[in-house]
Amino acid sequence: MNISVRIWSFLYNFIGIPLLWVGFNLAALFNRKIRKGMQGRRRLFQQLEQQVRSEDLNAEWFWIHSSSMGEFEQAKPIISALKEHNNRARFLATFFSPSGFEHARGFKGVDVFSYIPFDTRRNARRFLNVVRPKVAIFMRYDLWLNHVLELSRRGIPAYVASATMNSQRNRSWLQRSFLNTLYSTTKICTVSMEDAKRFESIGVDPRRLTIMGDTRFDRVWQMKEIARRRTLIPPQIIQDRLVFVVGSSWQEDEGTIIPAVLMVREKFPNMLTILVPHEPTESNLERLETQINAHFSHRRFSEISLYSGEEVILVDSVGILLALYSYATAAFVGGSFKGGVHNVLEPASFGVPILVGPKIMNSQEALELVKHGGAFIVHSAIELAAKLEQLFADAVFRQEIGSAAARFVQMRTGATQRFLDVLMKGGTL
Repeated sequence: MNISVRIWSFLYNFIGIPLLWVGFNLAALFNRKIRKGMQGRRRLFQQLEQQVRSEDLNAEWFWIHSSSMGEFEQAKPIISALKEHNNRARFLATFFSPSGFEHARGFKGVDVFSYIPFDTRRNARRFLNVVRPKVAIFMRYDLWLNHVLELSRRGIPAYVASATMNSQRNRSWLQRSFLNTLYSTTKICTVSMEDAKRFESIGVDPRRLTIMGDTRFDRVWQMKEIARRRTLIPPQIIQDRLVFVVGSSWQEDEGTIIPAVLMVREKFPNMLTILVPHEPTESNLERLETQINAHFSHRRFSEISLYSGEEVILVDSVGILLALYSYATAAFVGGSFKGGVHNVLEPASFGVPILVGPKIMNSQEALELVKHGGAFIVHSAIELAAKLEQLFADAVFRQEIGSAAARFVQMRTGATQRFLDVLMKGGTL
């Protein structure tokens, strides 16, 4: 262990960890999410030992760690591919946040779900004594120093998959030094060349860097094929209709969308709007119904069997948005008139022209889709109506935009295989 690692390990364990422990416990008094995470860790080792020991004694354990649900989505194609490659593989998925832990447990590719233990030296040793992983894979950025160093002491290879490093400028020497120590024993597989350069800027040896891409593109491409096989809306409802799917909308989006739809329907009476609110709570649905009823006839999705020509289908179910995009002639992705746009890759994977509001800086994919001609930014109901009318009126133009969107996703698939190639080269598989 070099001197820099020794110094940071000392500071982290005798100053950082005690402060974090006090901070988490104080925050748990006021924050329900943090409190839930602390409570979920109380019997962590007892539960983990029981679950791991119930599996095949000859199994090879792959430890996959994600901060939350978004990062775990990126892990799913890696887990599926590793499962196909190694029938002795067993998978432990750990999470930092309660939201990731709770929402991920329905995924059948993982054998054991757990929180990651609080990052003390003792916990890291105990955790690895129980699991004895063949390899550790951290998704994107959520590394914990004691666990990483304990993996290195035991000679267990550690990888960071779809790794990113934010573009913060003027990092202090202390920040760069700590980050370099944190990543010092891992093989880093980055999303892009820009990310690789940022890792180099904190002192990471370029020989430990590989550009793999982003597994989110693989995941959405796989899920698109599954979703396409679902029949959620009877064919006779959408036959000869121009279908406008509004995905994950907020009230701020709907204030622009509903007036725009009203304008477009005057020219295209065969337009069908499928409105999918981000939060389909009863109170939110009732608010929307009051707003919609002033202008349109509507039917809730749960009553689709009773559909009789209504102009709007209001979706009161969760987990079906991806499949609904398969019916779209054009789509609007919500959040883009609020705080930040939601997932644009889902409609893009189906080759659907995409419309978004101006607030998309949170999504590199949305920015790139606009740049590559697969999406348009609109700033008002008038702009949204004009662009929708252009897409509805010109089938050739619509096809060009949709093809650009699908091509954007498809050209970025393959990250999972590139990551497997790295594992093979390192002798892990």
